[in-house]
Amino acid sequence: MEQLIQQFKNHVMEVAQNPSFLHHQWYLKYHLEIVEKISLELCEKHNEADKNMVLLLVWLHDYGKILNFNNQYQETLTTGKEKLLKLGFSEDLVEKAIKYVELFDDKENLNQTPMEVQIVSSADGAAHLVGPFFFMWWHENANKDFQDLMADVIYKAKLDWDKKVVLPEVREAFQTRHNFLLEQSG
Repeated sequence: MEQLIQQFKNHVMEVAQNPSFLHHQWYLKYHLEIVEKISLELCEKHNEADKNMVLLLVWLHDYGKILNFNNQYQETLTTGKEKLLKLGFSEDLVEKAIKYVELFDDKENLNQTPMEVQIVSSADGAAHLVGPFFFMWWHENANKDFQDLMADVIYKAKLDWDKKVVLPEVREAFQTRHNFLLEQSG
């Protein structure tokens, strides 16, 4: 299983560097690797979680965004599924992973989803508070009005916090960072 996950991770790392992907210069190092690190730390606290499923979700949850930003959710469900099957993951495992990604993307009632989904969702939201995530938003949208950029950051930060970060220990650990980001953004 670990070998298959590593193969998929290597594939995602390769396609994430494609210059046609909007975030190709930073996404791998400053988002996906941070989500992985936080997720693995959470797996230590939640040993009931399937660590392999968590790792698979880390590298699958934004796969469609990397391939086709404008149709990202459907791309993850279709092309992501095809790629996992092609690599040799079992059909049952792939179906489960795809179902988990659908729960993750729905962003409703995440606190009632399987622990693996809660871990990756919380890690994803927290990762936006670490590194240059919001600075890169400004960089990639430099043509937007300053006030609009500030409003975008507040909107995204609140959405992530309210919807994605569902584990109480993650909320506690990142509360100060979240508050500071909101203060910086007015």
